[in-house]
Amino acid sequence: MFELLDRQTRLTGNQRKILAAAIIGDALEFFDFFLIAFVLPFLIGPWKLNFGQSATVLMSSGIGAILGAYIWGWLADKFGRRKVFIGTVLNFSFATGLLYFTPDNGWIYLTIMRFFVGFGVGGLYCVDLPLVQEFMPTSKRGYIGGLVTCVIPLGTGLGAVLAAFIPADQWRLLFAIGVLPALLVLLVRIWVPESPRWLARQGRGEEARSALAWALEVDPKSLPMPGPVEATVQGGWVDLFKYPRSLLVSWLGNAGAQTGVYGLTLWAPTLFVLLLKVSPQEAAKMMILCTVSGFIGRLSFSWFSERIGRRNAGGLLGLGAGVLTIVAGQNYDVMWMGVSAFWILLAITYFFADGGFAIVGPYAAEIWPSHLKTSGMGSAYGFGGIGKIIGPVGLALIVGSSNYVKPDVPLPQMPTAFLYLGCWFLMAGAVYYFFGLETKGKSLEQIDRELAAGAAD
Repeated sequence: MFELLDRQTRLTGNQRKILAAAIIGDALEFFDFFLIAFVLPFLIGPWKLNFGQSATVLMSSGIGAILGAYIWGWLADKFGRRKVFIGTVLNFSFATGLLYFTPDNGWIYLTIMRFFVGFGVGGLYCVDLPLVQEFMPTSKRGYIGGLVTCVIPLGTGLGAVLAAFIPADQWRLLFAIGVLPALLVLLVRIWVPESPRWLARQGRGEEARSALAWALEVDPKSLPMPGPVEATVQGGWVDLFKYPRSLLVSWLGNAGAQTGVYGLTLWAPTLFVLLLKVSPQEAAKMMILCTVSGFIGRLSFSWFSERIGRRNAGGLLGLGAGVLTIVAGQNYDVMWMGVSAFWILLAITYFFADGGFAIVGPYAAEIWPSHLKTSGMGSAYGFGGIGKIIGPVGLALIVGSSNYVKPDVPLPQMPTAFLYLGCWFLMAGAVYYFFGLETKGKSLEQIDRELAAGAAD
């Protein structure tokens, strides 16, 4: 049945609806996730926060994302992609809405609620990519997977635009707006059916055929029933360790990329305020250039994944982001013709650091067998979620966690902090390039067979 899907050369209208729902979901979830990066500059002065307190607020969502990725990913393999997709959207939307009620000087309340935001965001990212991939033909899977992630910088950019024009004493409105993604649930319920591959593995052949027929816009009776070879025994968490290469590449690749990019993104607006002596609104405007660069990068890396392969594209991500991050740190106090070199270099860095996530997420889903796809991706994203903690916290510890985040604090350790983040990118690139499994041009069934053969050996 799925061989007919792989022969497809053009997407149908219904496949585009599934793609659109995932794209909107990713944009809105990371809008919610990165809102804190734009809110924090409004709070550091009035609340007299130091680097340690600020890092605690920033890292709490990372802790939530680790747990959310593992738990929601496991639930999606057990109970289906569609139900979990809906559950994750409700999770992070309502948790963000509750942040509207943050009391003055309530950084502990902020920390706790950000944990629940991260819990939902970590889950959705691990569910929507496998769901989309399981509806797409092999020839378009890499590009489509990258395209789903392309709008994530636009979600961050939306937060930057809103923060750039909001009055300083109205920062809570950003969190109120963050509850709107819950409306996405309506689109999911209308547009997105359950994954036919997941249904086939449950032995629900008729439902699988109907779901795929809907996506292909054909009569279900025109498709053959899925054969018994397509029904796979469900696996548990211990089965992940039967695929050590998948584990190594997806876990370490995610850890390196997430440590670097979350360390940069969660701190960047505050560092602009601190280093360049600009207002929080001006810092948010400066982030717009970074998010545009990241968006262009994701489009480019989606194309790279099909042109040069996943391994080479992953290596390019790590090398480009790593070198440029280190160079940006060395030039944190340099001006080029009256313009901050730090800002310009960070914007270029985002082409690789953020753009490369068009490889990181889709690839982490591809290199796991179908019956462990969301569990495997959830485990990789969850393990990589350590980067959401050690990225922002690592920078804070290097520059001095007890320092107060205010414009007159000198930061002589900034080059060392950015060397730290850059090395994580370089590690990720090395892992992808030297240990990665090339999945370009291979059907999900072919990847399953190769992984099974490797596990048997």
